[in-house]
Amino acid sequence: MTDNTHDVDTSQSALEDASIELDSVTIQHSDAPNECAMFPRDASDIELMTNWIAAHDDGFVRLESMR
Repeated sequence: MTDNTHDVDTSQSALEDASIELDSVTIQHSDAPNECAMFPRDASDIELMTNWIAAHDDGFVRLESMR
């Protein structure tokens, strides 16, 4: 019989230790608010098609307000 249980603490620890360096680019629109696109720094062209986050004006807060 195979034991398929996972050690949750080990899995969570691995996630906490993982770090991803991001790059960003500002996308300027003449007829809409600008966007900030963030993506993994070492992503391949293929990965960039699906591994990105876009943020709009109201998606940002001042760093000082979160401390």
